[in-house]
Amino acid sequence: MRIQSLIIVIAIVILAGAGILSLSRTEQRVLSGWRGPLAAGEALAAPESSAPVNALVGVAEPQGRGLDAALVPAGNPLRAPNTVLTQGYGVGTHAPASVWGAVDLALDGNGDGRADPEGTWNQPVYATHAGRVTITRDSWPGGNHIWVTNDQYRTGYAHLAGFAVSDGQWVNAGELIGYIGSTGMSSGPHLDYQVWVWRDGKWVNENPLNYGALDN
Repeated sequence: MRIQSLIIVIAIVILAGAGILSLSRTEQRVLSGWRGPLAAGEALAAPESSAPVNALVGVAEPQGRGLDAALVPAGNPLRAPNTVLTQGYGVGTHAPASVWGAVDLALDGNGDGRADPEGTWNQPVYATHAGRVTITRDSWPGGNHIWVTNDQYRTGYAHLAGFAVSDGQWVNAGELIGYIGSTGMSSGPHLDYQVWVWRDGKWVNENPLNYGALDN
C-alpha cells in the first residue's frame, strides 16, 4: 500500500513539473515577415494571383498597348528636390545587388549638399506606383517596412518611423504611405528603397535609379 502511495506521489510530482516547464517557456517571436532584402538563396513569393494587371482592383483599364504606366515604379519616393543618396545600389550593405539591392535616400535640410538627421526625420514617403500594401512592423533588418505590390512590380520602403496606410490597402502612385525613420538595422534616419520586377517566373531586383529614384 505504501509503495502504491509512493508511486502516485512521484507521478503527481512529475506531471506538476512538466506543467511548470511548459508555462515557463518563452514564446518565440517572429521578428519579420519582410522578405527583402532576401537571405541568400531565398526567393520572394510569387504574386498571389495570375490575373492580368488590368483586372486588379483599383486600377483603371489600361489605354493602348502594354502595361498601365500607373503600375510601373517611377520617380522619387520622397518627392523632394533636396533628396541625396547616402548609399548606392549594389555597394556596402546593398551588396550583392541581386539579394540586397536598394538605394538609401535622405534629405539635405541645411543646404550643404549632405544628408542631415534634422532635415530627414519624419519626412513623408510616397508610393512610386499603384499596388497593394503589405506592412511589417518592427522587423529585422528593415524595421517598420512596407511593400507595395502588383502583378508586375514590387517596391520596398524600409526603416520607417510610422505608417500612413493600413495593411492590405490599395494605393496609387503619389499617395502618402509613411514617414522616414531609423528603425531596424539603421545608423540614422533614411529610406531604404527597393524595386523588384516579376520576370520569367521570379522576382528580380533592379536598380531604383533606373526608375527615377532621384528625380525631382
